[in-house]
Amino acid sequence: MSQFFQIHPENPQQRLIDQAVQVIRQGGVIAYPTDSGYALGCHLGEKKAIDRIKKLRALDDKHNFTLVCADLSDIGTYAKVDNRVFRLLKAHTPGAYTFILNASTEVPRLLLHPKRRSIGVRVPDHRITRALLETLDQPLMSVTLIPVGEELPMTDAEDIRERYGDQLDAVINGGACHLEPTSVIDLRELPPTIVREGRGDLAPFTG
Repeated sequence: MSQFFQIHPENPQQRLIDQAVQVIRQGGVIAYPTDSGYALGCHLGEKKAIDRIKKLRALDDKHNFTLVCADLSDIGTYAKVDNRVFRLLKAHTPGAYTFILNASTEVPRLLLHPKRRSIGVRVPDHRITRALLETLDQPLMSVTLIPVGEELPMTDAEDIRERYGDQLDAVINGGACHLEPTSVIDLRELPPTIVREGRGDLAPFTG
């Protein structure tokens, strides 16, 4: 059964954040709250953990994994960003968006789309997520926790623990999350392409 951390959504207890980050560093898979539902996360490039997430979500190799980043400097390390794209990112992060970008050579091959060599990047506006990222000091490999056969992300940590507790190493209870997933926007070419409509104002990307 997974560890269960009750972390305050506005004032995360650093002691518990440290324990959750230790689980990640040891190769574990966690469920954690974001500004658009709960997500699954693991250490960047941890193949066994990524395979476990793929199995839990029933994902194939064509799925675009997301690097959840603390800020734009991380995005610049793992994705190819020109000045126009950087301005768009700066204006709309942190927030409930996932951006598809061309990956840099820093991204492990197992995270890349096999044909497009693209990667999803995201800077969430959630204090627990940001505390995790600041303590881990690198991005999390992440996917939204959407159960197989369903369309919306899970929003309650107790439900996640009951349903997936034996498949996860830790569940962070940060309270209820928004029901909508992120909006997914492909920025590999401009004008942007809206891949999925979710949270986040899409008007700046459709004008």
